[in-house]
Amino acid sequence: MIIRKLFKFENAHIVRNCSSDRCKRSIHGHSYKVEVLLHANGLDNGQMVYDFGLLKGVIKDLIDSFDHAITFWNKDNVEYIAACKQFSARWIALPVSPSAEQFSRIFFFLVAEVLKQTQTQNGERDVHVHSVIVHETDTGYAQCFLEDIENPQMGMLSLDEIEFSEQVQAEWSMPNLYQHLKNAQIFKNPVVELQIQL
Repeated sequence: MIIRKLFKFENAHIVRNCSSDRCKRSIHGHSYKVEVLLHANGLDNGQMVYDFGLLKGVIKDLIDSFDHAITFWNKDNVEYIAACKQFSARWIALPVSPSAEQFSRIFFFLVAEVLKQTQTQNGERDVHVHSVIVHETDTGYAQCFLEDIENPQMGMLSLDEIEFSEQVQAEWSMPNLYQHLKNAQIFKNPVVELQIQL
């Protein structure tokens, strides 16, 4: 079974080396919609794949990090990167270009890492990311699957190469959230008291 959770954020970027002159030469923004689709072959004690409320924690914080931020490729011009950091308190550096396609890969990668490091406590059964869809506009989106994460031709993804500004980190509900993720420390979902015995 598959469930879907929708997230929204506003973000600015330049997509270098693309065909569109406007996109590759000028900072511009989009109202993004991100659909995270989770899959499991069974249901938990609440007869759910994964409680939607659990997606309002670490996963929401990471996706919300991109809201009202500028995102840039860490291989871009050093003067441009310095200007982004100087004139925006909220910025994110990625090891890939911030296209819709790469955003879908980044979010798939981050959500999968969080789930991998989460100790579930309500009978969840092998919950994993089915796909992530990033809508850059009302008419265009990119969808990422596991094989896209593992494809080196699309660029290698690493937690160490994704950098969040101090202002972004200061707004997380969990201090040192990203360091926690990078150190492979366990996130614990709450223990659930069963009202009806199964």
